[in-house]
Amino acid sequence: MKIGIISGSLRNGRATSSVAAYIHRVAAARTGEASYELVELADFDVPLLTSPVHPMVANKSYDDPKVQKWSETIDGFDAFVFVTPEYNHGVPGGFKNAVDSLGVEWVGKPVAFVGHGSVGGVRAIEQWRQIVVNFSMPVARAEVNFNMFNHWDDGAFTPADRHDSEVDTLLDQLEGLARKAQA
Repeated sequence: MKIGIISGSLRNGRATSSVAAYIHRVAAARTGEASYELVELADFDVPLLTSPVHPMVANKSYDDPKVQKWSETIDGFDAFVFVTPEYNHGVPGGFKNAVDSLGVEWVGKPVAFVGHGSVGGVRAIEQWRQIVVNFSMPVARAEVNFNMFNHWDDGAFTPADRHDSEVDTLLDQLEGLARKAQA
């Protein structure tokens, strides 16, 4: 199974990239049937959703080449880890737009969440849980949270020792959901 770890921030100097890279390092050290790929949302430059064709009926064929590239990338994964910052008590707009720009590419594929922010990204994750229901995406119960006051030191991301274990639990649950979805 192929699992995409999506770094879901577009900001210059984004902290999300270091969190996603850490999740990818922990995932890459695992043994088993899953392979993990890091996906930087910022590399895709997904435009604002303005197409008159609803993404759910676009049949994976989009009028914008940037959206088409995003579609082909997302469609190639069996499951996802959304690494999400929390902006103003919610999901980041650019990440939400990128999810909204697609349709069937998400349907039925499991997802797990890693959040960061002043309270660990928990409010963004709760909103993501409500959003992905629309795509019938099974959601891992475990989540991993990083607090901007405790897990960064002079701008450098510094996860605690316990986080490796928390990430493994999250990935165990996600892989289990992906096996069920593939059955």
